[in-house]
Amino acid sequence: MSCRRFKLDSSILEMLELFDIAPCEDGYRMGFLIGQRFSGFIRSRAARDIILQEQLLPFAQTPPGRELLEALSINNKQAYPRYWDEMLGMAEGSGVPFLEIKLVNFRKELLPFVQMQGGPREAVGGEDCSDVLVVNDSLAVAAHNEDANVALVGHAYLVRVVLPNGLSFTAYTYAGELPSCAFGFNSNGLAFTLNAVPPAETEIMAGGIGRNFISRDLLEAAGLEDALIRIRSANASVGHSYNLVDVRNRKILNVETASGNRISVHEVGATPFFHANMYLHLQVQQASPMKVPNESSLSRQRRAAQLSAKSKAEILSVLGDSADEKCPIYMTGPMLHTLCTVLIDLDQQVLSIHEGNPKKGEVICVFPIVRK
Repeated sequence: MSCRRFKLDSSILEMLELFDIAPCEDGYRMGFLIGQRFSGFIRSRAARDIILQEQLLPFAQTPPGRELLEALSINNKQAYPRYWDEMLGMAEGSGVPFLEIKLVNFRKELLPFVQMQGGPREAVGGEDCSDVLVVNDSLAVAAHNEDANVALVGHAYLVRVVLPNGLSFTAYTYAGELPSCAFGFNSNGLAFTLNAVPPAETEIMAGGIGRNFISRDLLEAAGLEDALIRIRSANASVGHSYNLVDVRNRKILNVETASGNRISVHEVGATPFFHANMYLHLQVQQASPMKVPNESSLSRQRRAAQLSAKSKAEILSVLGDSADEKCPIYMTGPMLHTLCTVLIDLDQQVLSIHEGNPKKGEVICVFPIVRK
């Protein structure tokens, strides 16, 4: 199955692939089916991903790199054996070496150490995302720009999985990675979007739990409280920002985390809440404002504060804003691109995916989150 997908700068009609997976006997089989179905995407992404080819693979051949990757592998396999098997199956199904699958899934846990070894400082700024969240009497919405490195343009797909226990989830997935480091929802009425929050180097715990494993685990959460337990109990290597959406109870939480199981929870209310790629309420030493992610985040935060976000149309307009040519909210390259925009409407209980600038309202997929 596919969603309509229009490439706005050409007349070419593309497709955002949606792959349905029936209950599998184990994680390996599920990963194998994903890898087999999207082998072309995964192979292409691995070949074109400059960060993988020029930074992560060389780093993995060094003594510090091998030691760090071994620690990450042991700890994440022990904590999430089924998700580890999904990666093994994906490697086998796609024909991409397991080392490369591991590296793209641990990229955020590895890149700070590549930098410490003399890698380019911009390496850590591999992606940026922006969210507008609001819950008031007339509107309850979570809207999100999914921004990523140019290597991921055309290398994403949707998976809709039914697990043996009857739970199902739908997730926007980067080729070769666990579902989902982007956004997704499950049949329990829980949805989420994510924002990277680069901390200072001293805030990183080497060999901890990877963010991709934590967000994969969120897809199986029973609800909001269970999602918080899963986030709190994970001994994360680097921090993250989770936008948790409880559709059934009309509630949105922004959860900022850091290594050492530090966490701060902000409940979204009537005032529109904009989140880019820096900590807003968890007291953590974060990356210098002179680094690319924080310079961009500061600019996006300032610009969003100038714009009205009182309706869905205005919220999408905020996410489509490119008035700041150097650090726009809606990104069109050369290195960072907004792959899509997602809008979660808690009252209608649907998730819609928008292609191109969300100001233009080009909806390509609409999913009911809660089955009537």
